[in-house]
Amino acid sequence: MSRPRLLDLFSCAGGAAVGYDRAGFAVDGVDIAERSNYPFRYHRGDALEYLAGLITSGHISRYAFVHASPPCQDKCTLTVGTNLSQGWGGEHDDLVTPTRELLDATGLPYVMEQPNGRAKIRKDLSLCGEMFGLGVLRHRNFELGHWTVARPAHPRHRGYVRGYRHGVYRDGPYVAAYGDGGGKATVPEMQRAMGITWTDVRQELTEAIPPAYSEWIGRQFLATTERYGAVAA
Repeated sequence: MSRPRLLDLFSCAGGAAVGYDRAGFAVDGVDIAERSNYPFRYHRGDALEYLAGLITSGHISRYAFVHASPPCQDKCTLTVGTNLSQGWGGEHDDLVTPTRELLDATGLPYVMEQPNGRAKIRKDLSLCGEMFGLGVLRHRNFELGHWTVARPAHPRHRGYVRGYRHGVYRDGPYVAAYGDGGGKATVPEMQRAMGITWTDVRQELTEAIPPAYSEWIGRQFLATTERYGAVAA
């Protein structure tokens, strides 16, 4: 049987994509940066321009679901994702609003993901590594469009994230999969903690969503559509 197709915007190296693949989707990625480690079909280009083109041409109809992880320009350097300096009204503090507008225009069910403390999205769903037995906490929030899912319980954390905090070193069952030094995770530790094997690029790992998150989301969505109607294939 054919697999429903999913569009992965601001795809980075494919942490979300691998989870959706495991859930049962065929995945196409879009990112402005070169992503040679991305494990599926991939378009290099401006994510929002690409999405707008799909809407205008009607080719968005080939997709059943959209995932988007727009970077927040006012809190991080714009090295991945998209550039709004041409064709989208100049510079923006963040990319959430224009991303949401285009996602809503597709009429498709979608999720938009952001880390804690970044651009404002509705926290319709929050996931944590402890929910999946991972070696990172990696809290991520998701705004859901045109579909809903029940929030899973957030289990109690088993201890500290290993590393220095305010000059004090603490050990713990989780590693810090961001930055460098100060007891933060090595590349192999990040790979093991998040379940990512296809890239060993530190920056890609520090930006990645653990595949367990998107696999759970994908399975929940497909189970919902099985109950209430088929998805496009």
